[in-house]
Amino acid sequence: MPRLPRYVFSGQPQHVIQRENNRNPIFVADEDYACFRHHLYKASNRPGCHIHAWVFMTNYLHLLLTPVEEESIAKTMQSVGRRYVQYFNAIYQRTGTLWEGRYKATLIDSDRYLFTCHRYIELNPVRAHMVSHPGEYPWSSYAANALGKHDKLLTPHKLYLGLGDSAVKRESAYRQLFSTHLDEKTLEEIRQSTQKGWALGSEHFVMEVERLLERRVQPLARGGDHRSQAYKDRKR
Repeated sequence: MPRLPRYVFSGQPQHVIQRENNRNPIFVADEDYACFRHHLYKASNRPGCHIHAWVFMTNYLHLLLTPVEEESIAKTMQSVGRRYVQYFNAIYQRTGTLWEGRYKATLIDSDRYLFTCHRYIELNPVRAHMVSHPGEYPWSSYAANALGKHDKLLTPHKLYLGLGDSAVKRESAYRQLFSTHLDEKTLEEIRQSTQKGWALGSEHFVMEVERLLERRVQPLARGGDHRSQAYKDRKR
């Protein structure tokens, strides 16, 4: 089945995931994480990607970012991917690609899912049983978003800035978001949307994206009245 083309709207956040080709480590030492972070910072600045949350795991990484231009995400991922592979292959005396094909991405409804994706990304090390609290993991954006640690990689989203009228208030409100973990239904919804490239948002958000693109951006619902106009519109 041919892959659907990605859809990108400038100014609209996306959740991006990139995995290693054979599920082997892409980060072995602290220097590897630091190198990737450095190249990501440089790569995201050139085409214009505003990164709001990130986590680097042993063999995959997650980003929550907003593209300034339609090609910003693709250019950023291509640039950092190419530079990091050159570094990794030279250090570990290997050849070939690191990556499992092209990156996966899903368009995010900011109002409904921005902070959900923040939590999904920064809680990855906890779900992987690597740490008991996201603040204990050194290679994520939690320390910046929740604790105020300087991170030049990050550009706060306007909704984050709206959490409070000072940095202290914003960080406190952000920490409160992590008082409970995400339920399994929400986790699966995010995973499926990102893996399949579906839009993640409210019904109104999805319908508006489908109207602009003139194609489906979510799977068809099971059952329902196949003769209804709503069903026919969604099936296109």
